[in-house]
Amino acid sequence: MSRRLVHRAAVAEVFVTDAVVLGEDHFLIGSQWPRDHTLYHPDAQRRSDPLLFAETIRQALVYLAHWHYGVPLTHRFVGYDMDFEITDPGALCVGGRPLPVELEARWQWTDRRPPRRYGARLEVALSVGGRSCGRGSLRIVALDERSYRIIRGRIGGAESAAVPPEEPSLRLEPGLVGRLRNKDSVLAPGSSAAEWLLRPDLDHAILFDHPTDHLPLMVLLEGFRQLGHLMTHPAARPGGPALTLVSAAVDCLAFGEVDVPTRLVVREDVTAVDPWAERRLRLDALQDDTLIASCGSVWTPMRPATAGERPVGLPVPCA
Repeated sequence: MSRRLVHRAAVAEVFVTDAVVLGEDHFLIGSQWPRDHTLYHPDAQRRSDPLLFAETIRQALVYLAHWHYGVPLTHRFVGYDMDFEITDPGALCVGGRPLPVELEARWQWTDRRPPRRYGARLEVALSVGGRSCGRGSLRIVALDERSYRIIRGRIGGAESAAVPPEEPSLRLEPGLVGRLRNKDSVLAPGSSAAEWLLRPDLDHAILFDHPTDHLPLMVLLEGFRQLGHLMTHPAARPGGPALTLVSAAVDCLAFGEVDVPTRLVVREDVTAVDPWAERRLRLDALQDDTLIASCGSVWTPMRPATAGERPVGLPVPCA
């Protein structure tokens, strides 16, 4: 798979491997997820990072747009909304070989005005090793350069490579946000207990695989995920249940500038008294007073399995 067809600069970051046509606007897409990854690494229960699913949806849509529908490689892709749900986290257990991942995908045009503008949504069903385990979708618009500059409204905006990286000492410790390396933490303390700052390293080889003049959807999603992990894994509660992200829905409402401070705030936190109940979060991203993105997510506790039993309604850690 050519990295150009999924808008990645690094060959190692290409997760889509192949696609076949099943019918009109109906496809089967193959993918191989890495057993380990510097950013999207397995969790403590050896499950694949759910954001691998999100990135695979993004790559699948971009690939189909170029390979099957002929959208020019020079067009700019802008994400509107993305959602995913992991219905069977146990299927994502990492073993002795890479996971055989398939997406059954259906394409829908939402605003097709060639050759300048192509709006589309991709709906996918996820299976791993023939085991159905999730669903997701992504809506985008692909624009030629002139159309992009018109809706961007910022002629000559700075590319990420031209902006000095944030001071790493300002970011939270990676373990607090579920990451392994200092450079992978994208959060810094905000002005209040309910506010954080999104401060990714603009030289990060994965989050900013190539120069961009705005915050990519996957960077916003990573910020929301890390804040969710921080809230659902408090250090003051040792021995509590481990929580896993099982669904997220992101709405992108405006361009996020790479050189303007981005605040992440908690709009809703639904937490039951039962420590084994799921937790629902609604988080917003703002620049000045402009809401640029919002994310609703669900975190589910992992109840340890008893001998020969699978708890009803709760995922079981990898054996």
